[in-house]
Amino acid sequence: MKINDYKILLVDDEPDILEILEYNLSKEGFCVYKAGNGRDAIALAMETEPHMIILDLMMPEMDGFAVLDALKANPDTAHIPVIVSTAKELTVEERGRLQGQIQTLLQKGDFMSDEFIEEVKALIR
Repeated sequence: MKINDYKILLVDDEPDILEILEYNLSKEGFCVYKAGNGRDAIALAMETEPHMIILDLMMPEMDGFAVLDALKANPDTAHIPVIVSTAKELTVEERGRLQGQIQTLLQKGDFMSDEFIEEVKALIR
């Protein structure tokens, strides 16, 4: 499968973050979908069947933990790899909740780097 066949769903309540991520991933050839909140993210994941989700944890109404729980509880979306991107300093309990649920955890700002793109490419191989 070629990179431009890979669908990535970006989930963040900050439009600027979504734009930066979309730009960086699209220029690499990925097909990118965006959701600005948790409810839209779950609906879009069901509709588009992405190969990967990049998920922010801190969002109003439905945070990334709730989105992750909903995705993993649904057999149609449970298999989708998730990268969590957050500016939040996670507690031991929060890290425990993510254990075994996500592919990797990145600090916000890391996705500005080439290493982020390489991480995404490595995870789809």
